[in-house]
Amino acid sequence: MFDLSLPVQPTTNPLGFAPPFPSGDIDSSHTFALAHSRRAPADLLSGRAAPLVIARFAMLADAMQGAIDHAEGIASDAPPQLLAILDRDERLVLAGAASDHAVAWCHPVTSAAEARGVVTEASQLRAQAVRAADWCETDLAQRLRHRADLLDARLVDPLWRAVAARALQVAA
Repeated sequence: MFDLSLPVQPTTNPLGFAPPFPSGDIDSSHTFALAHSRRAPADLLSGRAAPLVIARFAMLADAMQGAIDHAEGIASDAPPQLLAILDRDERLVLAGAASDHAVAWCHPVTSAAEARGVVTEASQLRAQAVRAADWCETDLAQRLRHRADLLDARLVDPLWRAVAARALQVAA
């Protein structure tokens, strides 16, 4: 999921960026929330590491378009930002890496067995990242953590797996 137990965000996320949406667009009655999370050390230590809602949308297609609109505001030399679409119960519906005016959506897992495999692989990548950091290979550690985050982004809530897969087919 997109929470503290399974982070789905890059570690180089800038603090305090201004979302391209007017603040009035955040209507809590809408079903889907476009979010990215705060991964800065200060946010993790202060307990503010919950996903930061950028905007809310009534339909999944609108939320996906909102993610693309957000990606258009990202500088071309900026690192990718992992964005997530959450439902009103904060379950992961869809996630993707936004950079350079596009969003690369992560295809959701199709079964519990595949989800277990993804969790195992992501855990192994994070263990490798710890070892790389111990060897002062910070760039490698960051890339490994980002790959693990991309795998975690595939862990769509079972309720939304079929809907998310179909939405990606339609979008393609």
